[in-house]
Amino acid sequence: MTHPAPMPHDTLQPLAEDVWWMRGSVRMAPGMVINRVMVVLRHEGELTVINAVRPEDPGMLDALGKVANVVKIGSHGMDDPWFLEHYGARRWAAEGLRADVVLGPETEQPVPWMQTFAFQHTVGKELALLLDRGDGILVTCDAVQHWDELAHCSFIARAATRFMGFNARPAQIGPPWRKQMTPKGGSLEPDFRRLLELEFDTVVGGHGEPLVGGAREALRATVDATF
Repeated sequence: MTHPAPMPHDTLQPLAEDVWWMRGSVRMAPGMVINRVMVVLRHEGELTVINAVRPEDPGMLDALGKVANVVKIGSHGMDDPWFLEHYGARRWAAEGLRADVVLGPETEQPVPWMQTFAFQHTVGKELALLLDRGDGILVTCDAVQHWDELAHCSFIARAATRFMGFNARPAQIGPPWRKQMTPKGGSLEPDFRRLLELEFDTVVGGHGEPLVGGAREALRATVDATF
């Protein structure tokens, strides 16, 4: 099977005990390259990869442990097949999606210090993950993104993301994601109000970079302004 080649990315950076993040990139269209973010968890020597980004040197992951799980929580997944084939990892995803293990609020979790949140009002399947590390870390795909800078974005992408409002505020709800995921005549506000009931102080979305400190209150301000 032919897999997409690795795209430019940064190194893995520690976020909390047994939690790392890495900013990579993806070509959306000719001249349109944006960043994307992978999160890696380690538990008892095994790695769980969320929003997978294929590394140029797999050794950077091998140095941390054995990749055992690949978790799909939203639309990101182009590099999942490479991880599954290269490492023989298990694929975790929401019920109804292709998966080795179904992932949801009441199911088995790939690591014991992780909790799964399921959006209930979105058009498609969408999950978020709460990690019991530090003061709580919320991991999302496109639902919540924090863009403090535009690293790994092409010139066209920098202009487009600014125009669409990706970096309009901290802990932004992804503008295209919200449009695509909101049912006709419906609202995603109840989902985000439930999300705000979780205890977290850091958020890591599938694009941008982590917002460390004050993440829940920043998201609350976004939700209030959006809805």
